[in-house]
Amino acid sequence: MYQELTGSELTRAMLSRGDTQIWCAVSDNSDEEAMADQADNDFTARIVSFEEGSFYCTAGMAWAFAVPIKISPLTQDDAGF
Repeated sequence: MYQELTGSELTRAMLSRGDTQIWCAVSDNSDEEAMADQADNDFTARIVSFEEGSFYCTAGMAWAFAVPIKISPLTQDDAGF
């Protein structure tokens, strides 16, 4: 049976595949908290590795959870012009 990868599991799989610098919402408590924080805080990081149970970002900080997200520039239409 096929099980869809989500959240931190997906980030680990992407790193194992060889992806680098994955933009993620991050948290030390849960995937759900990482995504919930996006409404009030900007806890995002480019994750570059997973070692000894932690995700590491380009700044060298360790995170327990890292959910891959999309970051894209706004267009003129998005900005309402």
